[in-house]
Amino acid sequence: MPQMTMVQAITDALRIALREDPRVVLLGEDIGRNGGVFRVTEGLQEEFGPERVADTPLAENGIVGGAIGMAMYGMRPVAEIQFVDFIYPAFDQIVSEMAKLRWRSAGQYACPVVVRAPYGGGIRGGLYHSQSPEAYFCHTPGLTVVIPSTPSDAKGLLLAAIAGEDPVNFLEPKRLYRSLREDVPGGRYETPIGRARVARAGGQLSVLAYGAMVPVALEAAEAAQARGWSVEVLDLRTLLPLDTDAVLESVRRTGRVVILHEAPRTCGYGAELAAVIAEKALTSLQSPVLRVTGYDTPFPFTLEHTYLPDARRVLEAIEHAMSY
Repeated sequence: MPQMTMVQAITDALRIALREDPRVVLLGEDIGRNGGVFRVTEGLQEEFGPERVADTPLAENGIVGGAIGMAMYGMRPVAEIQFVDFIYPAFDQIVSEMAKLRWRSAGQYACPVVVRAPYGGGIRGGLYHSQSPEAYFCHTPGLTVVIPSTPSDAKGLLLAAIAGEDPVNFLEPKRLYRSLREDVPGGRYETPIGRARVARAGGQLSVLAYGAMVPVALEAAEAAQARGWSVEVLDLRTLLPLDTDAVLESVRRTGRVVILHEAPRTCGYGAELAAVIAEKALTSLQSPVLRVTGYDTPFPFTLEHTYLPDARRVLEAIEHAMSY
């Protein structure tokens, strides 16, 4: 079983999909000869040709709109947005067309489009290359929103997304692209979409996280263990649909919860998690639901390390919950 970074695992998934299904095509800015800004598609145009790994103009609405048309005619396009910060020109195509095609056609058309985009901070990209807009898309019925935190999950979730019949926004935490390696199974396998993963078992408090915040949560849980606190880390993996059963099972068992994400606090995805817990597990709680998040400011450049949640801030929230 080879060791891979997340970039290598995603490339492997795309190569497998292209080899196995002639309907799969990739399109995006500089993804062909240049291999993409993060080199995720490096070598794929050489192997499969420019008709299946296609460079596009700098026009995100055209990239996603073209992918929708391809899907309606039986293809399985994977569209890359160079940074998720650039996805907003395609927002109308995603939320008004891609997400609603099955509904507006009364089931006559599916829309198996996967929109890949690197997201989040961690590379000193400043305000135009570090945003975390997942909550915008989680407010859109008809979309699936996936955010992996490990190379093996990135590969399995991407293959599952490409094989599915409905549109997926596949957000890739670029902070994790090359910062960790792990054993990744060779060949095709699929990680079920819509199911969370217990990244670390514990019995006194649950930390709910996804993407690049999962390693932060694990670091904080390790520090909490040194103080005698047993902390569980639940990696959500899929935000829409949410694995509500896994969230509630964890919270009901531990009785305390800290929600962690790097997006701004107000109306962030953590607010939805807190509402679900308040509605369905309130009597199980032994302390208030706490959130550790980014701040309600544009993403900074020089103060990136201050903006992004770290293990120290998570540990402070754990300490507050445990002493409540």
